[in-house]
Amino acid sequence: MLNRLTFTVCASLVLACGIRAEAPPNLVFVIADDCTYRDLGCYGGQAETPNLDRLADQGMRFTRCFQSAPMCSPTRHNIYTGQYPVKSGAYPNHTHVDPGTQSIVQYLKALGYRVAQSGKTHVGPASVFDWEKIPGNSNPEFDKVDTFLAECVENQDPFCLLLCSNEPHSPWNKGDRSRYPVDKIQLPPYYVDTPETRDGMSRYLAEITYYDSQVGEAMNLLDKHKLSDNTLLVVVSEQGNSMPFAKWTCYDSGLQSAFIARWPGKIKAGTVNPAMIEYVDILPTFIEAAGGNPAPVLDGKSLLPVLAGKQDHKTLVFGEMTTRGINQGAEHFGIRSVRSDRFKYIWNFTPETEFQNACTHSKEFQSWKRKADSGDKRAAELVLRYTTRPEVELYDIVMDPLEMKNIADEPQHAEIMAELREQLQQWMERCGDRGQDTEMEALEHMGPNRTKSVGKNRKQSKTQQP
Repeated sequence: MLNRLTFTVCASLVLACGIRAEAPPNLVFVIADDCTYRDLGCYGGQAETPNLDRLADQGMRFTRCFQSAPMCSPTRHNIYTGQYPVKSGAYPNHTHVDPGTQSIVQYLKALGYRVAQSGKTHVGPASVFDWEKIPGNSNPEFDKVDTFLAECVENQDPFCLLLCSNEPHSPWNKGDRSRYPVDKIQLPPYYVDTPETRDGMSRYLAEITYYDSQVGEAMNLLDKHKLSDNTLLVVVSEQGNSMPFAKWTCYDSGLQSAFIARWPGKIKAGTVNPAMIEYVDILPTFIEAAGGNPAPVLDGKSLLPVLAGKQDHKTLVFGEMTTRGINQGAEHFGIRSVRSDRFKYIWNFTPETEFQNACTHSKEFQSWKRKADSGDKRAAELVLRYTTRPEVELYDIVMDPLEMKNIADEPQHAEIMAELREQLQQWMERCGDRGQDTEMEALEHMGPNRTKSVGKNRKQSKTQQP
C-alpha cells in the first residue's frame, strides 16, 4: 500500500508541474536454456518459431546481443545482478554471488514492484534472490502465472515477472521431432555429419519449437489480462546449445544471444537493431524504465535510448568461461574474450590442458571421434580443434562469422591483437579478475555440497581413464 501511495503522490506532483504522468510499466523477461540464437526462425534458422516471429514483428529484434559467460548459472546471475560474473563472484557454474550483492529483487522492490519468478532458477543465495516464487518446477507454470497476473491487475501492482524455461536444454525430449526429419535438416559447417549428430539436432530443433510455444503462452496471458500495452516484454535465447563450439566456449555461437523486445508506443514495431548490447544491460534498463536510477555498481548501461531507435550502444563486449567445477570438465581451462565490430580475440589460459566438458562425453561428440578414428580428415580436424586450443585465437567476425579460421599468427593483425589484449586486460582488472589464479579459486564460489560432488565425480572420471 505504501509503494502505491508513494507513486500516487509523485504522480500528483508531476501533474501539478504540467508534465504528463504515466503508470509504471510492467516488466516481463522470458529466457530459454541452451539455445543457439542463429537456430531461431526469425534469426534465419530452421527451427519453427511462429511466436518469436510474431513478437519480432511487433517489436525490435537485436542482431548483436551478447552475454558474459556461456553457462547457465553465471548467465542468470549476470542478468539479475547487472554485474559481470567475476565481479559478483558468480563465475563458475552452480554458483552463488558474494555476500551483500543486490539483485533485481531489491532494486525493483524499492520502486514499488512485485518481483516474481517461475521456472528454472540456478542462482543463489536465496537471501539475494528472494523473489515471489510462483509454484512450479524447471519450467514456468502458466496456470499459476495466470493467477499472479490476475492479482496484480486487481491490486494495481506494477510487476516484474521472470519466466525461465528449461528448454531446449538436453536431453531434448520435448516437442514434435517429426517436424524435423533427420535426412532433411541442415548441419552447420563446424559439425561432423553423423547419424548421432542428426538425431540430436532433430530433437533439439523440436525443443526450440516447444520453447516458442512457451513464449506464445506468455504473450497470450498478457493479452488476456489487457497488460500488453503497458508491458516491456524481453525474450532472449540464453547461451548456445550443448553441441560443440557453442555452450562452454567464447565463440559467438556460445556468447551471442537472440534478444527481442516489445513495448507498444515506446518501441517501433518490426524494427531490427544492430547495436552491440550485453545481458548486463538488462537490469539498468528495467530500473530506468521503472522510474529509478541505476546504481553505480551496475556494469551495464540502460538500453532505453536503443529501444527508442538509437543504432549503437557499445564498441566492445566481453566474455569469460570457467571449466573448473563444471560437470565432466577439465580440472581447469579458463577462457577470456573481447569482441569489437570486426574482430574477436580469445585468450586460453592453459592451452596445454585438454578442453573437456559434458559435450566431449556426449554421444554426438563420441560419434565424431569414431569417424575421426576411421580416417575422416574433416572429423579429425574438428575433434582436435574443439579439444585442443592455442593460447590466442583471433577471428575476423565480418569475413568469418562462424569463426572457422584463426588468424592470430598473421603478422598484419599484430596491432589489432595488441589493442584488444589491452582492452581485455583492463576489463579483467575492473572485474578483479586475476586470470589463472581466479580460475583456481572457482570452487570457493560454489556451494559445499556441490564442491564435494564435483570432487567425487572428478576422482571417479580419472580412475576410468586409461
